[in-house]
Amino acid sequence: MNILCLSPIDQLALEHLRRDHDVTVAANGDHGDLHALVPDREVVIFRSGVTISGDFIDDSPGLKLLIRAGSGLDNVDVERARARDIRLVRIPGPGAQAVAELTFALMLNVARNVTLADRLLREGHWPKKDLGGPLLHGKTLGIVGAGNIGARVGDLGVAWGMRVLGCVAHPTDACREALAARGIELAPMDEVVAAADYLTIHVPLRDATQKLVNADLLARMKPGSILINTARGGVVDEAALRDALVGGTRLRGAGLDVHPQEGEGTQSPLADLPNVVLTPHIGAMATDSQREIGERIIRLLAAFRAGQIDAEAARGEAVA
Repeated sequence: MNILCLSPIDQLALEHLRRDHDVTVAANGDHGDLHALVPDREVVIFRSGVTISGDFIDDSPGLKLLIRAGSGLDNVDVERARARDIRLVRIPGPGAQAVAELTFALMLNVARNVTLADRLLREGHWPKKDLGGPLLHGKTLGIVGAGNIGARVGDLGVAWGMRVLGCVAHPTDACREALAARGIELAPMDEVVAAADYLTIHVPLRDATQKLVNADLLARMKPGSILINTARGGVVDEAALRDALVGGTRLRGAGLDVHPQEGEGTQSPLADLPNVVLTPHIGAMATDSQREIGERIIRLLAAFRAGQIDAEAARGEAVA
């Protein structure tokens, strides 16, 4: 099959695909005119940072399969794919643990001033007395979006000796019981926000979640708390967050792996704040996770060729 790979994937998986398929790679930043790339493309593999628009889909007459090598669907026109009877699968599982672990890494980094301490020491300073910070143990972890990733963050919080509160959009008794068995207590979002010493965000980017973390929500957070966003940049109003962070009068700090504008050359409006840690959307970039995603791409593609994609797709993978 003619495969267009628009994002980096595991090298071993790429080599495997090239043995059986005609593969063209145009990784992030090298797209040029997307519509002109491999006009007879049948399969497109992509991650965040690439937009699969309705126009792109319509300009792909031979397109049969879209593989989202990750979980989010805010960068693909799902309805247009369905209208064209194009199969769309995603691979949300392997990256979930990686994102959860990065969330915790950001919590620790912001709380204990790791990035700031590293920078100051490299500059020749020894500011030990100025770099105190709170523990995680014994504190309250609030999770907005206690789904696949959020619940894993909760597992880490429980192991760390934290009280863990979470919220989901439409809680059921089964969901409540499953989370309770993991030590995660479901509560209304307002309660989660107000109680959290550490508030982590794990919701998809939709109309309802656009700038969910706004000035009003930030004002309701506990003074001195820490915000972590590893979901999508558009979920947080960065101007409001900056106001809450300047001087540390409301929030102690923030850690952000995702940003409203992403890609080479972008500059975060929070980059000058010493109590902010920024990473370039590396949540799922653990090498183990990328290897597993690559293996999953191979299996899903083989199943599609055999007409068995629905049998192969795990829960949450088949979208269209």
